[in-house]
Amino acid sequence: MSNDAENDRIFKALSNFRRRNILDALKDHPQTTGALCDAFPDLDRCTVMQHLNVLEEADLIIVKREGRERWNYLNPMPIKEIFDRWIGQYAGPTVDRLSRLKGQLEG
Repeated sequence: MSNDAENDRIFKALSNFRRRNILDALKDHPQTTGALCDAFPDLDRCTVMQHLNVLEEADLIIVKREGRERWNYLNPMPIKEIFDRWIGQYAGPTVDRLSRLKGQLEG
């Protein structure tokens, strides 16, 4: 991560459940903006676009335009970098402790 402003944009983008749902929708394959609008019928197109803009500013999606279509691709790298910095270093020791505890309980 290069700076706190980038981290703030990523955390802000991930703080909204709608944006997390959009990222989940892009997890398996890229989608057009129209397809994403169809996937979230309770949101109007303008709202979906606003969420996509926040995700794009946080570099969580990559947008490619093909003719009149806007394709949205998940960019997992910022999430991995956050995991590496904030979760990964703590997960290893915790998993080791749980493994030892499990062994003691079973032994």
